[in-house]
Amino acid sequence: MQSNFNHCLELLLKHEGGYVDHPSDPGGMTNLGVTARVWEEWVGHPVNEKQMRALTPELVAPLYKRKYWDACRADELISGVDYCVFDVAVNSGVGRSVKFLQSCIGVTVDGGFGPATMAAVKKEEENPAELIAKYSDTRLQFLKSLKTFPIFGRGWERRVNEVEAESLKMLG
Repeated sequence: MQSNFNHCLELLLKHEGGYVDHPSDPGGMTNLGVTARVWEEWVGHPVNEKQMRALTPELVAPLYKRKYWDACRADELISGVDYCVFDVAVNSGVGRSVKFLQSCIGVTVDGGFGPATMAAVKKEEENPAELIAKYSDTRLQFLKSLKTFPIFGRGWERRVNEVEAESLKMLG
């Protein structure tokens, strides 16, 4: 399948926005959706606020590609489903993203994207709109269970709805 990475990254970055350091956000200092901890791991050294503020889409794209897009095998997913899975991988982790997918397609939920998961995903290609809707609902139910939902919930809910809508458009 042809990669939608650049388009999906562009959509994702619209949601992630710029530099933030909200005291209630457990991610802490973040820019373009990349936390300081993740960026430090990526570049191999500690970073400060100035360095975090200087991040650009071009700088973070390789990180997003390798750590999230490739890790959740998005290039092998149908257009639209790839965006849903990628967006959750960035926000909630690759393992959780794959677990959501596995629960939606009825395979063992272990967070590992192996042959059984891929075979079940391929069977869903006949009705990807239903998979996108189910995946989005699973994501929203998870977010509602978080203790920070009262603080960030309205934005999260809007994001889930917008990601679902964009994903459905990508089905063509």
